[in-house]
Amino acid sequence: MPLTFYKKPALVAYVTCGDPDLATTREIVIAAIEAGADVIELGVPFSDPVADGPVIQRASERALKHGTSLGQVLTLAAEIRQQAQSTGLIVFSYLNPILRMGMKKFCKVARAAGVDGALVTDLPVEEAGEYLQSMREHDLAPVFLAAPTSPDERLKRIAQASRGFVYAVSRTGVTGARQQLAEDARKLVRRLRRVTKLPIALGFGISTAEQFAEVGEFADAVVIGSAIVETIERNRGREAAAVGEFVRQLSAVSRQPSVASR
Repeated sequence: MPLTFYKKPALVAYVTCGDPDLATTREIVIAAIEAGADVIELGVPFSDPVADGPVIQRASERALKHGTSLGQVLTLAAEIRQQAQSTGLIVFSYLNPILRMGMKKFCKVARAAGVDGALVTDLPVEEAGEYLQSMREHDLAPVFLAAPTSPDERLKRIAQASRGFVYAVSRTGVTGARQQLAEDARKLVRRLRRVTKLPIALGFGISTAEQFAEVGEFADAVVIGSAIVETIERNRGREAAAVGEFVRQLSAVSRQPSVASR
């Protein structure tokens, strides 16, 4: 599946679908892919995004005003897949929209659209039995969040349930750009290395090329979300071009030797 990371650090780029509209989201995603993004997280807007900070909350509100739905996001995924065969596509959603569609129907439609996997941010691995079964039946990769506060036994369970990669949360709290990375991030990646051979992507709070390079020294991939959504918010009328420029700056770091080796 296209969730293989061919360079380090690989870039996982998040967008809120439907912000400012679905046609522009498609242009933004294609621009990000052409600029070097390895995996795209297609964010499904939700009315109560409890894991997200103010930037993505505002994006969700704007997308919902246009009536953006999970079904439309999956249609968008199919359109993107036609243009990008080797890029990983992950649906990033809260559980409620998937339950409304129906778990089995979601997995069937997602697979037909060319989606590679899903991250359901508010679904604990302990309660994911039906979800995991449906994902397996349709050859989709479930990606789970691992937090610094998770005990070792839970990290092991998360790693065993995940496919593609494990998403390590750099700190507790909601999404959003931060000036500095928490030391918890390095510790969490080290703990995950002990229980899995899957690639580890680090997200939450990473927003600059310098932070991207720093994370690349100890993680396999970096998830950039709020910084991309904020770039979209600040560049009305030229969203795709602005995201392409930003992603290109980050991708340039991936092609360079790590800071530690220079």
